[in-house]
Amino acid sequence: MRSFGKGRNTERSRRRQRAARPVATAAAVLTAGALVLGASACGGRATTHHKPGTSHEQADGDTGRLLTADDGSGNRLREVDAEGAPAVAVAVRRDSEDGWNVRLTVRDFRFTPDSVGGAALLGRGHARLFLDGRPLARVYGSWYHLPASLVRGAGGGTGLTARLYADDHTAWAVNGAPVQATASLAASSAKPAPGATRSGETRPDTDLEIVVSRGRVSPAPGRTEVEKGGTVRLRVRSDRADSLHVHGYDKEARLPAGRTVTLTFTADRSGLFEVETHESDLLLTQLVVR
Repeated sequence: MRSFGKGRNTERSRRRQRAARPVATAAAVLTAGALVLGASACGGRATTHHKPGTSHEQADGDTGRLLTADDGSGNRLREVDAEGAPAVAVAVRRDSEDGWNVRLTVRDFRFTPDSVGGAALLGRGHARLFLDGRPLARVYGSWYHLPASLVRGAGGGTGLTARLYADDHTAWAVNGAPVQATASLAASSAKPAPGATRSGETRPDTDLEIVVSRGRVSPAPGRTEVEKGGTVRLRVRSDRADSLHVHGYDKEARLPAGRTVTLTFTADRSGLFEVETHESDLLLTQLVVR
C-alpha cells in the first residue's frame, strides 16, 4: 500500500509541473513585451529625449557649443562652425485671398517635426517666425500661410524673420549670431508686375527693414543669404542720430533720429559682410553673398 501511494504522489507531481509550464511561458512573453514597449516609449525616441529634471537646453547631444547668450526670446544659442552650418532664406508673397504665403529655403538643414524635444543634431530642427522681433509662429516645413489676422493679433509690423532652431529648442548660431533671414511684408503687400514695383522701379532681390530703439536692434541681428549680383535694399530707422555702414562695400548713409533711411546697392562681391551703425557700434545684420 505504501508503494502504491508513493506512485500516486509522483504522478500528481508530474501533472502539476506540466500545468505550470504554459503559465511560465505566458509570463515570459509578457515580460519580453513589456521590455519592448519600454524601449520604444516616446515614439521610439527614448535616446534623444532630454533627461528627466533637465531643460531642453540641457538635452543629450554634444553638437556645437551652448552659449550663455540667447536669441532675444529666451532660447539659448547653440554655436557651430560656419562651414556646413544650417542656413535659411525667406521670401513672402501676398496671398490672393488672405495674408501672405511664406517660403523658407534651407541649406544643410531639414525639418524634423517628429523629433521636437529631442537632442540637438546638426542640420535638423524647425524654424520660428518673428514679426518685428515678436514671436509669431513655429514652422515645420518649407511653406507656411501667414493669415492677416495673426499679424494683426501680434500688433502688426512688416519685418518678418525666420530663425532656425535645433530639436531641443536652442537657436542655431554662427559667430555668436542666430541663423536667420528677414523679409518685408510691406514689400509684398502690393501686386505689381513681376520684377517691378508700382512706380516702375526694379524690385530688390533682398529687402531688409531694421529698427534701432534704445540700443536694441529689431529683428535681432542674424545672417541673410544674398545671391551674388542681386540688389540689396536696407531700410533702417534709428531713435537717435547715427550713421549706417556696409563693410566690404564701403556703403554709408546718415541716420537722422526717427527717420527711415533707405540704402540700395548691388551685391557684386562674394563673402561675409557686416552692416552696422558707427556711433553706437551696433551690429544690424550680416550679409552672406554667394
